[in-house]
Amino acid sequence: MAESQTWTAAPAAPERARSMLATAWSCAVTAEGGREEFVGAHTVADDGRVLLQVPEDSALLGAAICAPRGEPSAVLEFADVAPVPVRGRIRARLWMAGRLAVEDGYLAFHPTRLVLRGPSGSVVIDPAEFAAAAPDPLATAEARLLTHLADCHGDAVERLTRLVDAGSLHGVVRVRPLAVDRHGLTLRIERTGGHGDVRLPFHAPADDVSQLTERMHVLLARASAAACPRALHRHRTDGEG
Repeated sequence: MAESQTWTAAPAAPERARSMLATAWSCAVTAEGGREEFVGAHTVADDGRVLLQVPEDSALLGAAICAPRGEPSAVLEFADVAPVPVRGRIRARLWMAGRLAVEDGYLAFHPTRLVLRGPSGSVVIDPAEFAAAAPDPLATAEARLLTHLADCHGDAVERLTRLVDAGSLHGVVRVRPLAVDRHGLTLRIERTGGHGDVRLPFHAPADDVSQLTERMHVLLARASAAACPRALHRHRTDGEG
């Protein structure tokens, strides 16, 4: 009897949002004082507050200090950018609406509404669920892992396409690793007339890089036992001509 799977094949939206904040290098903040973009300025507290280190002459800081009606409202925007060059490199965007306040030397943002937009549409995230979530355990290593896979193991990426439905490979011109998390690997299938994504779930979640290595070996073993997709084989043959 096969073991029942008690894990999900993809991270939930609150976890994806926390992963974005853990890895994003910049953010844009819009409030009564205007709009400013910050680089390397944010951290996330355990309770979900976003803490910003802003210059003393920041208009947003002035708005938070001098707001006549108390804490001013604000919107934070984050972009999730694929570490590997692909078509449509922004994988998702996160908008957070809430209030700004000056706390312990930081400009603290208290989210009251969150919207995550990806290729499949927009999802509203409950602030309490966001506060309780944790980033994916592979989030901070993802850029290094995907870059290494794309730059040094192109043969492995091509082999993994044997696990992709042949119909998804019609007109393929390039396949690149787009994302990886504890639940699976996502490939970006670039075609002559567009692109799409295919997710290859792991047989069990990976909680660290060593477990990820084992999960990838299992995927590659499955791919090695599968037949090479004719569409990809034809493209490779044509390219060699």
